[in-house]
Amino acid sequence: MGKTFWMLVTTQENLDITRERGFNMQGVDSKNRKKAVRMGPEDRVLYYVSDKKGFAATATVISDSFEDDERIWKHHRDEETFPHRVELNPDVVLEESSYVDAFQIGPTMEYVKKWPPHLWPHAFYGMLHIIPQRDFNFLEAELRRVKGESGTGETESPEQAAAESADAVEGAVSKDYVYSESEPEKRGKRLPVARKNRKSSYRRRNQKKK
Repeated sequence: MGKTFWMLVTTQENLDITRERGFNMQGVDSKNRKKAVRMGPEDRVLYYVSDKKGFAATATVISDSFEDDERIWKHHRDEETFPHRVELNPDVVLEESSYVDAFQIGPTMEYVKKWPPHLWPHAFYGMLHIIPQRDFNFLEAELRRVKGESGTGETESPEQAAAESADAVEGAVSKDYVYSESEPEKRGKRLPVARKNRKSSYRRRNQKKK
């Protein structure tokens, strides 16, 4: 199976705990067990900080999912220990003051299109989400840009990429139906509608002769 791109929703307090540990491990709550057990090596993780409304970091999973009840992160329910865990390597990590603003980026994400425009923040409810690779790549490029890492270049937003993809599909369809007198064999025949009209006219002429 190919790699999966995850968005992990956490609090600033718990992100600080993960940061202090060097982003070497991440736990997922019991409610998201079915998703958490699917995490594996080479998966990518994007961190969203719910109480700061910002994207803070990316990391790469380097282990299979495992269970551990050691209390590391904090939760309002004492029995929650975030037992479903994976080991990580950090990729891009921003300071709190530099988080990428979700109110600017969030509404443009392909992932949030499942929700009505005015309810896009609902897409971030729950701790663990599978997001499109396009969203992940765009946001990681933004994190790198904010951090000032070189070699990232300009990256188009998910909306721009989707629009260009639609234009490409429309262009491809148009080419399939364009008739070129200079290259009849390469371009194909005339429109199916035109062929149908010619056949209909032929039948009408035959009927008149009879």
